[in-house]
Amino acid sequence: MKQSPGRVRALFRTTVAAAGLALVGSALAPVTASAAAAPTADANATAAASGCRRPAPQEPGTSHLRTVASGGLSRTYQLHLPADYTPRRDWPVVLAFHGRGNTGIGTEEFSGLSNLPAIVAYPNGVVGTGDGDRQAWQGAPYAAAGVDDVAFTGDLIDELTRTLCVDRQRVYATGKSNGAGFTGLLACRMADRIAAVAPVAGAFYPDTGENCRPSRPVPVIDFHGTGDVTIPYAGDPERGLPAIPDWTAEWADRNDCRARPHTSAIEPDITITRRTGCDHGAEVRHVAVKDGGHTWPGADSYSGGGYVTETIEAHEVMWQFLRQYRTPRSVLR
Repeated sequence: MKQSPGRVRALFRTTVAAAGLALVGSALAPVTASAAAAPTADANATAAASGCRRPAPQEPGTSHLRTVASGGLSRTYQLHLPADYTPRRDWPVVLAFHGRGNTGIGTEEFSGLSNLPAIVAYPNGVVGTGDGDRQAWQGAPYAAAGVDDVAFTGDLIDELTRTLCVDRQRVYATGKSNGAGFTGLLACRMADRIAAVAPVAGAFYPDTGENCRPSRPVPVIDFHGTGDVTIPYAGDPERGLPAIPDWTAEWADRNDCRARPHTSAIEPDITITRRTGCDHGAEVRHVAVKDGGHTWPGADSYSGGGYVTETIEAHEVMWQFLRQYRTPRSVLR
């Protein structure tokens, strides 16, 4: 049976105490729209050039399929606005990238991300190669040739900023499977626009991380099931997929974190590994789901094959991590 949000929050508060996390307030205290910061002087100065104080393109609390031009293509994305969205306050943005063959709408259905106090955009990939007409993202061997999804992400952020009141310092990226792997590529190439990333069941093919030289340390929280048979936790050398602990360790090295991680088993099926002492506080955290399948923790509907934990809700846990971080103004583009 799915546990209540209160039960989930209580569990994660226990986690915080056990792991010694230094977060403000209760780790999974209810997050409301009031947590969004009031506009700064800089935000007011740029409001005329953005969507701030302009009517929203859709009613708050709704989700609609929208389009944006990018790379000579008409690209689509599912846009969700919080129920209390107002253009008089700048809002964080979560970009959620679907897995291969899925859609933005499908990801919205199972992820719970639209419950966050943020603008959430669920982009749709372009049909790639391989079996069936399946949408995919750049960096995977089956991605559509010649499609620059990194540039598309930049165009999407520009579109959101133009039409909505967006805090450009608080743009975050998450995704599932192929979409999660793509967030790794974004962390490498768009550290000047993406504040932090939260991949789930990530397919980190070589092209998502080779020659990765981010312009600044990028905070990462990664989720993966140890029983995932689609993207194995221990890696798959034949497909160039790394072991997940190795991938997170590489990011810890990039962020110049302390050599020794802190690991806590917080529930029978949940273990958290934290790499701290990182440059500019850019922590790398890994949430391992014991026997977890190729799934989204706490999914509200089918998200992939295998065991789905109900101990945590991925969208709540990642939000408590992501919301701490800002892209520094000194590097913001």
